[in-house]
Parts: sequence; C-alpha cells; structure tokens
Amino acid sequence: MANRKPTAPAEPSTSDTVAPGGRLGPAERARSWARLAAEPFDVLVIGGGVVGAGVALDAATRGLRVALVEARDLASGTSSRSSKLFHGGLRYLEQLEFGLVREALRERELMLTTLAPHLVKPVSFLYPLTRRVWERPYTAAGLLLYDTMGGARSVPGQKHLTRAGALRMAPALRRSSLIGGIRYYDAQADDARHTLTVARTAAHYGAVVRTSTQVVGFHREADRVSGVRVRDVEDGAEVDVRANVVINCTGVWTDELQRASGSRGRFRVRASKGVHIVVPRDRIVSETGLILRTEKSVLFVIPWRNHWIVGTTDTDWNLDLAHPAATEKDIDYLLEHVNSVLATPLTHADIEGVYAGLRPLLAGESEETSKLSREHAVARVAPGLVAIAGGKYTTYRVMAADAVDTAAVDLPGRLQPSITDRVPLLGADGYHALVNQADLLAARWGLHPYRVRHLLDRYGSLLHDVLSYATRPEHLKPIDGAPDYLQVEVLYAVAAEGALHLEDVLTRRTRISIEYPHRGTACARQVADLMATPLTWDQPRIDWEISVYNARVDAERSSQSQPDDTAADTIRANAPESRRHLAEPIL
Repeated sequence: MANRKPTAPAEPSTSDTVAPGGRLGPAERARSWARLAAEPFDVLVIGGGVVGAGVALDAATRGLRVALVEARDLASGTSSRSSKLFHGGLRYLEQLEFGLVREALRERELMLTTLAPHLVKPVSFLYPLTRRVWERPYTAAGLLLYDTMGGARSVPGQKHLTRAGALRMAPALRRSSLIGGIRYYDAQADDARHTLTVARTAAHYGAVVRTSTQVVGFHREADRVSGVRVRDVEDGAEVDVRANVVINCTGVWTDELQRASGSRGRFRVRASKGVHIVVPRDRIVSETGLILRTEKSVLFVIPWRNHWIVGTTDTDWNLDLAHPAATEKDIDYLLEHVNSVLATPLTHADIEGVYAGLRPLLAGESEETSKLSREHAVARVAPGLVAIAGGKYTTYRVMAADAVDTAAVDLPGRLQPSITDRVPLLGADGYHALVNQADLLAARWGLHPYRVRHLLDRYGSLLHDVLSYATRPEHLKPIDGAPDYLQVEVLYAVAAEGALHLEDVLTRRTRISIEYPHRGTACARQVADLMATPLTWDQPRIDWEISVYNARVDAERSSQSQPDDTAADTIRANAPESRRHLAEPIL
C-alpha cells in the first residue's frame, strides 16, 4: 500500500495523553482515534488478547509511546476462552519442559502476591490415585518438584490422602474410581477480566488502547515497516498510524497477519481447539477441583463460583478462526471422561454453558496438538515488524517482555529494562485493606458483605469507582435473571471498560453467557437498556443488538448438536454478528 499522509487534527494536549484511571469509555475512544492519526508511536501493538495487552503495558512502563489496536473486543479470542488457570502445567513436567514450568510457577506467584491478588486466587485440586504401587510415589515426586520449582510459594504444598480421606473431600467420586488421592494447589482467574485489567493498566500508563479498530494495510519506507492503516469498524473511518515498530500479537491469526504484511514468517502457528462445559456447583459434590488423566492429556474439573468448569479438549482446527465451534462429539468426550469417576453422572441437561477457544501453538514435528510445545517464539520478521506466538496464558508477562526486547533494534535510543514484575495491575493497590473493611463498605453502600467481596474480587480497589456510577437506587440491584451481577456493573463496563456491544458485556465484562442456562437471553433486554444511554442507542439499535446476540446464542446451541467441526463451523460462521463482522478476516 502506498504511503498516504492523513489529514490529522492538531496534536492532543498533555491532558489527553493518559486515560484517567485507565478508562476506556466513549470519550477516551474519541481521543484515542485522534491520537492514532496525529502522533508517531514507538510501538504499535496489533491484537488485544493477553499477550498484546501485556506488550502494551511492558512498553508503556519502559517509557515508550505505545498504541494497541484490536479488530474486535479485548480478549474476544483465546484470552476469554481458556481454562482460567494460572498454573505451571503438571503435564509439562512429564514432557520434560522444566524451564516452562519453572517460569510459569514464578509468574503464578507474582500474580498471587504482588501484581493481581484481587484477580488471581489459589485453587485446590485432587489427583485421584488409581494404581496401587507406582502411582503415588511417581506423582508425589512430580508434585514435590512442582511445589519447589517456582521458588517462593504462597499456596500450600501437596497433601496425601487415603481413599476415605479423598472421598470425604470429594464425595462425588465413585469409591471404585480411586484408591487414594493427593491434593495440590494452583491458581485461577477470570481470564477476560484479567486481560481487560492489563489493557487498562497500559492505558493508565499512557498507551492508546482501542478496540473495533482493524488493521487494513501496512506502510513501508524502503525495506522497513513504518506503520499501518486502520479502520474504525463501527463507522468505517480510516487513518494512518506511524510507528517505529509494529508487534504482531494476534495469536492464531499470526500467519495471516504476516502474509498481509508482505513479510516471510519465521515460524508457523497451529490452532488447537479447546472446549469447556460449565455445570452447576451442586451437580458435583466436592470441596476441591479435580485433575484427571486422559489418554492424551489431562482433564480439569475447576471450581468457578457457583459452577464447575470441565475441560478441555485438544484437537486440530483448520476452519474459520473467528468462530471455533463446540460439537456434540466434543461435549460427549468431556462427559465421558468426567463421568468415569463420578458416582452420579453428568448429562447434557446439566450443562449451563459451553465455550470453545483456539490455542496458538507453534507448529512442529508432532501431528498431535497435545504434544506441541507451549514455549513461545519471538522473531523480527522484517525491519520494523516483530511477531510473537505460542506460549501459555500464565506466561504472558514474560512473552511481552521478550517481544519488546526483540523490538529494541528498531527503537531509537536506549531501551529501559522491563519492570512489569513490579507494576501491580489496576485494583491491586489497597485491595487487602478493603477486604478487611468489607463489612463497613457493605453498610456504606447498602449491600450484603458477600456482594462487596464478590465485587472486590472483580475490581479490587476500583470498587468505589464502580459503585459511583450508580445514579439510581435500582442500579445497586442485581440484573434480572443474572443475580451474581449488579446493574451498575453494566454502566461501568461502558463508561470505563470499553464495552461497545451487548455481547461485550454478557460474554466478557461479565460471564453471564456461560454461567446461566439462558446464556444471557433472559437479561439481554435489561442490559441493552442500561447500555443505551451512555452509548446513545435509539430503540432500533437496542432491538438490533438484542437480535444479534440472541441469534449468536441460537447458533452456538445449534453447533453443539452437530456431529463434526465442519457442520458446527458452518452454523456459527453464518450467524449474524455485531458490526465487527465487517472486520473479517480479522487482522
């Protein structure tokens, strides 16, 4: 694409260069568009998943001028569809990837203690023992290594249990399915909320963060990439963005973006589909999660507030990257394996939610995605263009630092070292004190202490900022049909968290779409009405948002009754979407 000089507004004032408190609301969105057109950037990040958000934060806290653009919503791909764990990965020990496990456990510890204690929490798992001689010492040795590899540890170590002890801890297990057990700890987080918070923290430190902003072309000066042209997916406007280096953080779209840039890729990415189901907490009577061996990998049963998440599958996906679809075969696989140890089997009728995501694995010699490495790779694809792929959610911060380090050759001046291991995410500072004050806060706001603790675990010390958007008494009441969430959280999602569409709120700012059997359709009207005023929606726009969302839910339900990926993908890909469908193929 030829270079074109945009018609740009005047340089924004200093007061416009930082989103106050990391807000990503409508006003900040307008200012961000002006900044993209007017300012030269040191680093332009493409992709709003956890790695892209992490790169933006890493670069901004090194003192660089940073912009991040995402064609859809923050965490709209893989980063909202994971197993929601911060873990070293026990199975990687068996694959002898000790460096990856050690690195991941160190990151888990940082999240639990310093960077995001409001978002990342300890979670226990029971490993049922099924063989009488070698399994206990073998597993104990592995868990001992797991408990010590990460250095300092803020979670308890392993605990060995007899069969009776394991059944007391997890009465849902069939007595014949185990001879004993070992309990160990990892950590978990709401992946979409964590990714959002990383992005908002980057904005807090000066980065431009803008969603529904699609890269439609690359600019070059001689042999180097010098920027991109972006399109606002919501209204079709386009501007050119200048940058010293562009960093490709698009996950499973990495290869597509490299081709679009006209540069030869240094590695290939292979998409592996992972499917999870969500069932009510009372369907599995246990005070701990479970980790079960399968013929290829492991299966987790993960506590998730009033629910359990059961997952995951691990199969090749060669169809539409924007629409990974769960099939009946995927769901039956999960039910079959979890039911092999449960006294009362789960059925399809127990399932409240289903979600499917794609892991961006580095392509290698193995034909099985479960055996591909979770190590990440970074490459300077061309002068001014860096790509990063692979890795796992837990190590996003290390991946981000590596990407910015690789970009150093294209940056003017001396690059400061990464400091994100000492930069708490928004909401972390003061969180523990507010937890101790939960009863007082509840009395102040007229809420139950349980509700305050729930809000603290979603927003941390931003709690007061969230509740300040309640301009009417009813805003502090639960959403109809989704009592885990308050109406004011919808208002905050629009005003501060960049939500532009109904799907953004029901699927990522909250997890209503997977936590209730109606999957959000029962409260779609109320949520859309709450979003309407700050987003200036008229009645036809409200009705359209609801119609699009309901159609997506119908498509997901239909795909889950299909026998194979091809049939399911056709249903999902043909379902209507928000205006972001204009951005496909997504770059």
